Amino acid sequence: MTAGANVLTSRATPRRRDAPLDTIPAFGVRWLLDALERLGYDADSLAEAVGLRRRDLTDPDGVVACTIYGAIIERAQTTRFTANLGLQVAVQTPMGTYPLLDYLVLTSSDVDAGLRQLTRYFALVSNPLRIELAEDGPSLSVRLVGSAIPLIVEFTAALLILHFRRETDGRFAPDRICFAHRPDDPREFQRVLGCAVDCGASWSGVVVSESVRRIPLRRRDALLRSVLERQADEIVAKLPRERSAAIDVRRALESRIGRGGTGIDQIARHLASSPRTLQRRLASEGSSYQEVFQEWRKETARRHLSESTLAVAEVAFLLDYSEPAAFHRAFKRWFGVTPQAFRRRNASTRPTSD
Repeated sequence: MTAGANVLTSRATPRRRDAPLDTIPAFGVRWLLDALERLGYDADSLAEAVGLRRRDLTDPDGVVACTIYGAIIERAQTTRFTANLGLQVAVQTPMGTYPLLDYLVLTSSDVDAGLRQLTRYFALVSNPLRIELAEDGPSLSVRLVGSAIPLIVEFTAALLILHFRRETDGRFAPDRICFAHRPDDPREFQRVLGCAVDCGASWSGVVVSESVRRIPLRRRDALLRSVLERQADEIVAKLPRERSAAIDVRRALESRIGRGGTGIDQIARHLASSPRTLQRRLASEGSSYQEVFQEWRKETARRHLSESTLAVAEVAFLLDYSEPAAFHRAFKRWFGVTPQAFRRRNASTRPTSD
């Protein structure tokens, strides 16, 4: 299956460093126009109305300002109003629309791993919108952050549910979908997506239960995923840096994995900052160094014990624990089980690659 890897990555090349901050890849706009055409709109007229030609959207390096994306939506709704247009566009968007990102997700072992791939590599296809994961007991909150356009939020949440449902042969069923705004018709979201809809929530996104997180994906392929990850990591490394202190800290921690020196003094020095300035930046985002550090440790521990063959003591060393016993205590506090029990549970529920 690895033969097509270069083809998949060819449409996800890095955006130019001089591109506007709020942009999306040109092929994303092309797929929006294609979906609108399938919904009965004159896509060529919509593109021309905002100064675009559809044939100009084939450049894999091209980017389009989000204001243009919003203008297309506004023009379409002015021409002919469609309730829940984001949902309708998602229904018309096939798997493979975003080739590299889609295949990084669908080749994962299970829903949980796929969601983490989606979060890790979402920057390949989006600038203003990002995905953050928040553990809420056994459930996982998949939060959509950063976009001021409700349609983009509705489209992304709906597409996530529809594609995971397809890749689990219909078994994926989130607990609920949350919106900080009110969609045109929440009942239609509930009918199409098969889950409760919470309008006026404090955040937008999807809540997934522990049992759903464990559902295997039908096209899991560890070898292909590994090939794609190497190429995706190279692309992401060349993207313009996000202006989030928490993201800067996590990237710095990743660069030091297994090398020690993960205290705030060393990380601040790595970021050409002072510890006080770094803490001040994190505080402005409602966080702290210790919170970011512990969340990074937790996620990295989960990933290694789920996907690697490293011994527990080796994982403890990578995460800069002074001794395995301290890692054991922290891991049991995070997940309610020992590292060994966690690994056995994952091994018993994860199917072998096809």
